[in-house]
Amino acid sequence: MLVKICGITRAEDAEAAAEAGAAAVGFIFWPGSPRYVDPFRARAIAARLPPFVTTVGVFVNQAATYITDVASLVRLGAVQLHGDEAPEAADELPMPVIKAMPVGDARLAAWPPRTTILLDAHDPATRGGTGQTIDWTAAAAVAAERRILLAGGLTPDNVGEAVARVRPFGIDVSSGVERAPGIKDPERIRALFASLKSTRAHRQPEAFR
Repeated sequence: MLVKICGITRAEDAEAAAEAGAAAVGFIFWPGSPRYVDPFRARAIAARLPPFVTTVGVFVNQAATYITDVASLVRLGAVQLHGDEAPEAADELPMPVIKAMPVGDARLAAWPPRTTILLDAHDPATRGGTGQTIDWTAAAAVAAERRILLAGGLTPDNVGEAVARVRPFGIDVSSGVERAPGIKDPERIRALFASLKSTRAHRQPEAFR
């Protein structure tokens, strides 16, 4: 299962995630987030990562031209849309797209199969990183139909149960491995991967295609 550590703002946190086994790290380019990172800073952090780690940029209702410019600058491997974007937004972007949605959103089926769906707790103010878990039974039903990333309140304590019940393509973790918003805890990152390995859930698949 692919593991993405999101909300990276510091090089040492990105390196800790990579060393623990993360296949992807996420940078949030929406200024409204407490985990916002300047694209030039993100580029410097990304340059220190090994080539097997995919960098993902998180955007909220931002123009396609801005997204592609940032993606080119940082050399993102994928982009994550975390706002109210329409399915047509995926056609405007030349790289793999992840779309964050709450479980049960009626628009989910309208997104093309090539789009990876990230199921997260719905919060129109913070747009993620809330620490709130979602309905894992409902998420499992979606995971049985298409490729998803599971998010929402995942921690070293509950991640094993979550992946066993949902069986997602991957997971996205932010607040569950933090000391404070945007400041990761390397011990919690290592504990997360230890929990996954104890349930035989962790593997290193190819990232977003």
